[in-house]
Amino acid sequence: MKRFLLRLTLLCLFIAVSAAQSARAEEDHIDFLDDSFYEDAPQEDAVPDPFENFNRLMFKFNDVTYTWVLEPVASSYSEIVPEDIRQAADNFCYNMQEPVRFVNTLLQLRFSDAGTVLTRFAINTIGGVAGLGDVAGREFGFKRVDAGLGETLQYWGVKDGFYLVMPMLGATTLRELFGTTVDGLSMTPYYFLANSWQEGALIYTGRRVNNLSLHLGDYEGMKELTIDPYKALRDSYFQYRDQTRQNHARPSPNDKL
Repeated sequence: MKRFLLRLTLLCLFIAVSAAQSARAEEDHIDFLDDSFYEDAPQEDAVPDPFENFNRLMFKFNDVTYTWVLEPVASSYSEIVPEDIRQAADNFCYNMQEPVRFVNTLLQLRFSDAGTVLTRFAINTIGGVAGLGDVAGREFGFKRVDAGLGETLQYWGVKDGFYLVMPMLGATTLRELFGTTVDGLSMTPYYFLANSWQEGALIYTGRRVNNLSLHLGDYEGMKELTIDPYKALRDSYFQYRDQTRQNHARPSPNDKL
């Protein structure tokens, strides 16, 4: 019975943290007060939402779980653990995922970005004490580079499929769901250290709680500015993703075979 309760608790935390982290990441660099944000996307670029009733139910579930489980946990955690330590832990987790980004930048033929990712990984692993410090960004100006399997599949012509809200990942599409699963659960090095799914869930939950503790209030801010939070989250997800990938699509002089 105790083992069952432990698994149930970990699963709830896993769901809450994932959903809230997805919501936070999707609104980064999005100006909800900008009129252009609310302009409808071109019909030919729109991703269908055929399961809107299910997605709205999952959105509500994620929202309630965030409010009653994750936010109190992250708030208490932020009061106990100093910000410098939380930032160092976030840097470490990010650095551990750099090999995944390196592979995806190569698959997207973004050779300049691949060099940046590899340089960051080398500098931060050695000079940043296993990535606890972002020496590459702070001292040498090598900015973080985003790259995932979902974007790689898009580069090679795989379509989105349809929009989904998942209890473990929040807003996504069929293609992005596959990419996120492979990137986050199969290829991330620190999950290989887990001896069971419980340990893997605990590692994931700890990482997400730590990251979210650095951005408390972002999700609430988005909800307060919108009449329909579900639609706002869906729109911001696509806007943030598409803006980021448009920047990646711009050719670099160094991206030559």
